[in-house]
Amino acid sequence: MDLKFNKNEDHNKLLVSELKNRLAKVKLGGGKSRIQKQHDQGKLTARERVDYLLDKNKDSIEIGAFAGEGMYEEHGGCPSGGVVVKIGYVSGKQCVVVANDATVKAGAWFPITGKKNLRAQEISIENRLPIIYLVDSAGVYLPMQDEIFPDKEHFGRIFRNNAVMSSMGITQIAAIMGSCVAGGAYLPIMSDEAIIVEMTGSIFLAGSYLVKAAIGENVDNEMLGGATTHSEISGVTDYKAKDDKDALETIKNLVDKIGAFDRAGFDRKTSHIPKENPDDIFGLIPDARNEQYDMLEIIKRLVDGSEFQQYKEGYGKTILTGYARIDGWAVGIVANHRKVVKTQKGEMQFGGVIYSDSADKATRFIANCNQKKIPLVFLQDVTGFMVGSKSEHGGIIKDGAKMVNAVSNSVVPKFTVVIGNSYGAGNYAMCGKAYDPRLIIAWPSAELAVMSGNSAAKVLLQIEKASLKKKGETITEKKEAELFNKIKDRYDNQVSPYYAAARLWTDAIIDPLDTRKWISMGIEAADHSPIEKVFNMGVLQV
Repeated sequence: MDLKFNKNEDHNKLLVSELKNRLAKVKLGGGKSRIQKQHDQGKLTARERVDYLLDKNKDSIEIGAFAGEGMYEEHGGCPSGGVVVKIGYVSGKQCVVVANDATVKAGAWFPITGKKNLRAQEISIENRLPIIYLVDSAGVYLPMQDEIFPDKEHFGRIFRNNAVMSSMGITQIAAIMGSCVAGGAYLPIMSDEAIIVEMTGSIFLAGSYLVKAAIGENVDNEMLGGATTHSEISGVTDYKAKDDKDALETIKNLVDKIGAFDRAGFDRKTSHIPKENPDDIFGLIPDARNEQYDMLEIIKRLVDGSEFQQYKEGYGKTILTGYARIDGWAVGIVANHRKVVKTQKGEMQFGGVIYSDSADKATRFIANCNQKKIPLVFLQDVTGFMVGSKSEHGGIIKDGAKMVNAVSNSVVPKFTVVIGNSYGAGNYAMCGKAYDPRLIIAWPSAELAVMSGNSAAKVLLQIEKASLKKKGETITEKKEAELFNKIKDRYDNQVSPYYAAARLWTDAIIDPLDTRKWISMGIEAADHSPIEKVFNMGVLQV
């Protein structure tokens, strides 16, 4: 191995180490003292509940672990958005599990909490996966009620989804394991079946204090909406559990009886590990985002047997397309090639840039995968589409639009891995969040933005200098450098993968060595949902 490989390896392994340290902090939720308080009440924490529920000998993946990071510091923070979401296996069946974290503001709903819950429901709907809600929440976080209450992507949309999912035949099971107040009371009761835990679980539209204030009635919360009340008097809940573990065992028994589902029929054979060492990925990804590398070498370390059948290998070389298997599943891969390449005409093309020929190739390949019912995997490291008069005259907008059209109308499940750059319209064409990937994940080396921090800072600096000039002010070289660095530092923070993950623009930041697991579990989930639409790209300018 050469010196550059070793330098890259050190850099990328440090990024993974930072990832693991940040995840460990996030998993503490509201902190050790609040975890102890939860235990003192005879309750498991949200993560303990999820871990107890999921099958121990099976993989699981966590959605939105970094949701809310750095977003609500003036309110004391909101680790993981105050809710834990995992895809895993319960009694051998793949499920989505959503658990309120009562150590974070008593499980209150921040704006990002609503967005994360809606993402969990979206995954359940797209893949027709059973969804399990472990409810322990004080309801809407009132200081921010205007950002969580009334809109289409806010709190109420969750109950609308409950109703729609029920009509689709998607199993929903809820366990009331703590507070369940006001509008939040509808979520478990709009589920198919509801379990409530004695003495710790309660559910009511208004608590005892509000009842006293509203109608003058004196009643405690247990009598008002406790387990005995709802299991024996109102009939609101279906099962009464003596503690958290008893409730979770009841869920396991219920899921165990769910019947088989119709399959989409994606092809799977025996899984084989890559022949090329996956650990090499750390040395292959450069430590600077503007450096070139060979994406084909990355693919060989992700796919079964390191076997990749390239489609149109000699054409449109800044995008690699081809067929492979990941953990036995057949996939079509669309990947940005990060090497400078030479065309048959002898012209040089920049790696990571989408040209007309590469957009044309990707469009045709996506159509082929849709015809053959092969899931698509996008490996992003893209700076955007090629600009300049030659590209414009050659119809880059038209060819780019065709690629975006194909991605938009694709009916096979799509999975996106942001390896490096994800800038501008390149993010769209390579199946960014707005284009409905079933899962979108980022490596610690990822950057997501309209453009790089360096480029953005140069543009914004020119605008600032022009503004100062109009005011008759002059700017020294020192002042210009200070201004540039200030702009760049602010923008660099926004291109961080953690900034994107906090806002759920990606589902997770992962160790690159976990990529095969994420894609495999994602395709397995997608296989629960037969394809009902026909691939049709509509009107195109040929």
